Amino acid sequence: MSSIVLAGFHAVGARLRMDPESISAVYVDPARRDKRMREMREKLIAAGIRVMNADDGRLTGMAPDVPHQGIVALAEEKKAELDFADLLDEITPETLLLILDGVTDPRNFGACLRVADAAGVQAVVVPRDRSAHMTPAAAKAAAGAAETVPVVTVTNLASAIVELRDAGVTVVGTAGEAEKTIDDFVQTGAFAWVLGAEGEGLRQLTRKRCDDLARIPMTGAVESLNVSVASGICLFESARQRRAAGIGRWGKKGPSAPEF
Repeated sequence: MSSIVLAGFHAVGARLRMDPESISAVYVDPARRDKRMREMREKLIAAGIRVMNADDGRLTGMAPDVPHQGIVALAEEKKAELDFADLLDEITPETLLLILDGVTDPRNFGACLRVADAAGVQAVVVPRDRSAHMTPAAAKAAAGAAETVPVVTVTNLASAIVELRDAGVTVVGTAGEAEKTIDDFVQTGAFAWVLGAEGEGLRQLTRKRCDDLARIPMTGAVESLNVSVASGICLFESARQRRAAGIGRWGKKGPSAPEF
């Protein structure tokens, strides 16, 4: 089985909580002796995981694109992946999806997975090309969500959107110039948000395949938001409506239903 590098406290801590047996070794900077590192060492040792010292140069070499914070782990690669055909078979009235168009920054991609996990998203759909995929930087930003939120990779995103609509999913893209806002849509049935990269936004063909477009109401001077921030705003509007309607994991009797 292939292995993956996990760098930073969030990524290593998330894997430690979910599947400690999948961690083969952890390397830590002996120069870091603060409380956070001491507590992490204790948890790792208690779980029976090898903890070895490595200087900053070695840690940087293991995870060159990620701020490692003095801790790097080697672990089994675990990705929650789903075939698009299987996703279509699993569509229900409670389905909530996030579709990313042209999000190529791995940190933004990982952060979107983290938001999707928090909002109860069934899957994240991305194109095979023009999209970030799982890297140490994405895994760090995802903080464990890469193992809980299935990522569905499709060859043609526009065609995939059409198939989702045919399966009963309402698909709404985000665009700053849209007349409607994100709270103008009923999101208590099968629903998908489509977001593009900051600046570029959605490709024209992607826009045309959506049922409609919406904008996030903004009153400040900035013209756009980071895609992970925008994803969170859109998805938690869906979560708010679903909680109010007592639907799915946001049912009023659910133990983890948050107050909005």
